[in-house]
Parts: sequence; C-alpha cells; structure tokens
Amino acid sequence: MTIVAAVVIGYLLGSIPFGLLLTRLAGFGDVRRIGSGNIGATNVLRTGSKTLAALTLLLDLGKGVAAPLIAALWGPAPMLAAAAAVVLGHMFPVWIGFRGGKAVATALGVVIAVAWPVAVIAFPVWLAVAVVSRYSSLAALVATVVAAASAGLMVDWRRAVLIAAIAALIVVRHHENIRRLIAGTESRISFRKG
Repeated sequence: MTIVAAVVIGYLLGSIPFGLLLTRLAGFGDVRRIGSGNIGATNVLRTGSKTLAALTLLLDLGKGVAAPLIAALWGPAPMLAAAAAVVLGHMFPVWIGFRGGKAVATALGVVIAVAWPVAVIAFPVWLAVAVVSRYSSLAALVATVVAAASAGLMVDWRRAVLIAAIAALIVVRHHENIRRLIAGTESRISFRKG
C-alpha cells in the first residue's frame, strides 16, 4: 500500500503543469501555442520572460525532489516508486490530456533526491553544453547520458536502473529534437529577451 500511495503522490505532483499555469497567470496565454508547444522552462523562455522560465525550472525541479523525499518516509522502495512516478506524471499529466513535457528538470530533481553525487556531475555538464551550444535539447541529451553512465558507477543497482530508465524515457521524448539536431534545424536558446 505504501508503494501505491507513493506512486499516486509522485504522479499527482509530477502532473502539475507549472509552465502552463505560470504563463497563464502572467497573461501570456497557453504556452503550448508557442515555440515547441512544450510546457517546460525552455519553451516558457520563448515568451520572453526569463523570470517565468527560471521559476518554471525551479518548480519542475522542486517536484522532482519533493516526491521521492516524501515517499522516503516509507522506505527505499516507495521512494524509488515515487521518483519514477513524478517523472511519468510530468510527461503524461492527467490534467492536460496526458501531453506533458520532457521532464528534464523534474528528472534532475529526482537525481538530486535519490543520487545527489550523480547530479553533481550531470548538472554542470547540462549547464556547460547549454551555454556553449545554446541547444537546450543537446544539453539535456548529453547530461542524461552522463547521468545514466555515472549512476552505473556511483550508486546501487536499483537507483542506477531507475536513472537509466528515466534517461531512456527522456531520450525517446527528444526524438524530434534529435532529428532536428541532425538536420541542423533545431532552435537555439535565446538569452536576449527580457
């Protein structure tokens, strides 16, 4: 029962579409109608508001941290179940027709909560690739692969399998971005707008 409760809590937390809620509250309308149509921080940045994008990033990351930490009160198995569920909740949120984001920030939150040494390696990689290339998708993909590889060396097999499974989901969710990166048509992050 505790695992079921952990999954429900994780999924419901994950399914809160912070990017969509914040852009609507700020008067930008439905963020799904601009840019990539995603509800994540990168697409929120396309509204021109760095503040909203940063807040979306922090809240999406925060729910990834919160779900496993709450479930950890019941033990390691519920913690890992909630960690998986919060990522799935973000990707497939019930409130908006199961069409959510790619869960990069939420996955980072999960890794911080369940395997922080892996996050210490993966986050700087993500940041460096994002700043140098200005491709959010490339940064996410590289950091995801680094996280999965690092987990295999740094944490127990259960956490390593969880992180590898989340990494695989993120790569699959980026299939269109991968095609655009190969074709040279992927959009870059713009840091110019207010």
